[in-house]
Amino acid sequence: MTLYTIVPLDIVTQGLGEEANERTYVEITSGALRLQLEPIYPGVGRIVRILDGPLNDYLRPELAPGMLFPYGVPGSGVTFS
Repeated sequence: MTLYTIVPLDIVTQGLGEEANERTYVEITSGALRLQLEPIYPGVGRIVRILDGPLNDYLRPELAPGMLFPYGVPGSGVTFS
């Protein structure tokens, strides 16, 4: 990517990478599916990405990045990694 600007480089890149360092992620396993989630509130996380699973799961709209996913609920079959 090329960025043409008169703004100094240090101002353009200010804060770059800080947001990613502040976030915490949880890896969970649900059956054959392994997900990386960003916890939103207790028991619910926002899907960051699918780490491993059947290929058909990558096409499921409810597993798209940004969707909410319940985890940590007793009896749900979801375990922490």
